[in-house]
Amino acid sequence: MKVAVLGAGAIGAYVGAALHRGGAEVHLIARRAHGEAMRAHGVRVLSPRGNFTVRPHVTDDPAQVGPVDFVFLGLKANSYASCGPLIAPLLGKDTAIVAAQNGIPWWYFHGLTGHPLEDRRVETVDPGGAVSRVLELRRAIGCVVYCSTVIEEPGVIRHLEGTRFALGEPKGGVTSRCAALADAMIAGGLKAPVELDLRDEIWVKLMGNVAFNPLSALTRATMVQMCEHPDTRELVATMMNETLAIARAAGSDPQVSVEKRINGAWRVGHHKTSMLQDLEAGKPLEIDAIIGAVVELSELTGVPAPALRHVHAAIGLLDQTANAVPVGAH
Repeated sequence: MKVAVLGAGAIGAYVGAALHRGGAEVHLIARRAHGEAMRAHGVRVLSPRGNFTVRPHVTDDPAQVGPVDFVFLGLKANSYASCGPLIAPLLGKDTAIVAAQNGIPWWYFHGLTGHPLEDRRVETVDPGGAVSRVLELRRAIGCVVYCSTVIEEPGVIRHLEGTRFALGEPKGGVTSRCAALADAMIAGGLKAPVELDLRDEIWVKLMGNVAFNPLSALTRATMVQMCEHPDTRELVATMMNETLAIARAAGSDPQVSVEKRINGAWRVGHHKTSMLQDLEAGKPLEIDAIIGAVVELSELTGVPAPALRHVHAAIGLLDQTANAVPVGAH
């Protein structure tokens, strides 16, 4: 099996290192100091499950890799539409694209047989079809990540917790390509269940992301701080209940209670969400897939979602103003 990891950051490099350890031919595509360090010294993984170092091929030029069996996308969803020049050299006739993203994927309604919104494009995450032109729907394999990693220093990945990467076809069922990928990931020490309908898993994770990510950026609070502040906890619960109602109207039935989801977040402790980390690093916020698309789905399904709409408005403005040059500044 030949796998390219496009965007070999904290998660991408960890997955690539695991696949390489399991026997796959892995090519990591990364730039700047992190890519240079991995090219020179390999990928060093520090984990409570055991440290290890591997030396897969690392490059900043996908043309050096050529067509692969699987492309594992380690990019943020807001980079998908512009990744065409990077991904094109990696695509053969049957190459599958594994999108390990948060939130609603661009393929969400593809193949949702019998639903009124079957094959409807979600404009928030695929505006005008810009993403699906780059990432063809037939190539998509969904992936819901339950794993936390950070780049401790260039070339060094700190694995904090979790090894579960749930996989699934947009059209459902278990295909040979999903089974083969799962086997390769399991051989590398990861958990990779193939779900008959991955959408339920998407919503279970999204219940947390849709509330905690934007609220953490707006308040600069950690997970436990948001859970222990009574009014914020109530707002989180309201946003989660709205999200559950939208999920069910969109054809899914995630089996998790709001209280259980909040308590699980509380147990994470003083963790900063990815959106808060991006805000502090001066990066664009991953708003569209995490909350914007959920608001769009509320409109498509006719499910009211006032709390989600208001928080979406506030985080959208924050994204515009956080790194803007103040009026009158030189």
